Amino acid sequence: MDIHINSVCDIAVQAGDSILNIYAKTFDVEFKEDQSPLTEADRVSHRIISEELLRLYPDIPVLSEEGKDIPFVERKTWDRFWLVDPLDGTKEFIKRNGEFTVNIALIENNRPAAGVIYVPVQHLLYYASRKEGAWKKNGGDESVRIHVRNPDGDGLVVVQSRSHPSEELQRYLEKLNIRERIARGSSLKFCAVAEGSADLYPRLGPTWEWDTAAGHAIVEAAGGHVVDLKKVPIEYNKKIIKHEHFIAVSDLSLMG
Repeated sequence: MDIHINSVCDIAVQAGDSILNIYAKTFDVEFKEDQSPLTEADRVSHRIISEELLRLYPDIPVLSEEGKDIPFVERKTWDRFWLVDPLDGTKEFIKRNGEFTVNIALIENNRPAAGVIYVPVQHLLYYASRKEGAWKKNGGDESVRIHVRNPDGDGLVVVQSRSHPSEELQRYLEKLNIRERIARGSSLKFCAVAEGSADLYPRLGPTWEWDTAAGHAIVEAAGGHVVDLKKVPIEYNKKIIKHEHFIAVSDLSLMG
């Protein structure tokens, strides 16, 4: 079954609109066992995305952050599935800084084949597939092709998390020739690399696979790479669905 990326974009926008409805009012915050926050917006977005993906593509299973308790013995047989973060950046949502996203990715044979990232507050859409490349659409404007930028030799622009600083990251960055650092929430860091406004996004701590998959697809379709510290592309649907670390980068030579 062929995937129509526009239909996935429509689902992401629908989920994003539901998130904005909750964002506009007072909402409660709960905490999961790992102390990460959870809101009504996470649940509503998860329901919309799961139901709509299964309606359009009933033969492709869905693995979502808010429905992740699918045993590996079942998952390991999947050669194609949706990997979803219905609200990436819940901390940014709670802070009301607007830097949260809806992430939907298609994984094929443990690698991202397509991805959609929607930024509800900005009505901004990033989407990509292996066949069609990477694109950006701002509200009602026409979509424009995006591409990572070429190294310019004047020092790196690094994008990093607002919520996950670490000493290990600081040590890594000290080894690089950095011209500028910018901070972004959620999967917007991947988008910065994909559209050429940053050269490098390093994450040197554990990350759930649904946090990275859509951004990974978009960065690769835009000409970049998402790899481990040995420059090996990261893969998905492992027994423990986490990455220990990764680097999203426009050009592998920038990693040293």
